[in-house]
Amino acid sequence: MSFPVLETNSLRLDKLSKEDSTSLFELFSDNSVVEYYDLEAFTELSQASNLIEFFNSRFNENAGIRWAIRLKETDQFIGTCGFNNWSPKMKNAVLGYDLLPKYWGMGLTTEAVHRIVKAAFLGELPCGKLNRIQGDTVPGNLASESLLLKVGFKEEGVRRQSGYWKNQFHDLKCFGLIQSEYCEI
Repeated sequence: MSFPVLETNSLRLDKLSKEDSTSLFELFSDNSVVEYYDLEAFTELSQASNLIEFFNSRFNENAGIRWAIRLKETDQFIGTCGFNNWSPKMKNAVLGYDLLPKYWGMGLTTEAVHRIVKAAFLGELPCGKLNRIQGDTVPGNLASESLLLKVGFKEEGVRRQSGYWKNQFHDLKCFGLIQSEYCEI
């Protein structure tokens, strides 16, 4: 199965490659990027290479997908987005995204997320046509909550202490988007 390349007005979403290791390391070694993440800030370039391999293996196993977010004009890597996992049988997926801080507040992640959600609801991905997409945030991650609401997700509640990383339990706010409620199709 071929990796789907998606475009927006200002972005190209394509497969991560070994050549992205340095850029991905820059992204995930930034404490402000991983503040709400279930991993520690990267300290070695090999961690980025391993993450790229992991993301690409998820696609090869038809278990999920992660795109590189690139500026269309320059082909510059600025972040990632995708579905951490998907279930063709249940027709649902869990969303994830991150962006280099110098691009925060420009609407680029919102643009990327709109495009991948649209692709999932139209059946343009190997998982087939999805009906539900879920996004989880750690309470306090207001930027992520705002993004999800802009795309049309609805806050569904808090799952108390449902995450554990960095030696502590975390509540997760659950946001859901149903295909019939999505306005961009």
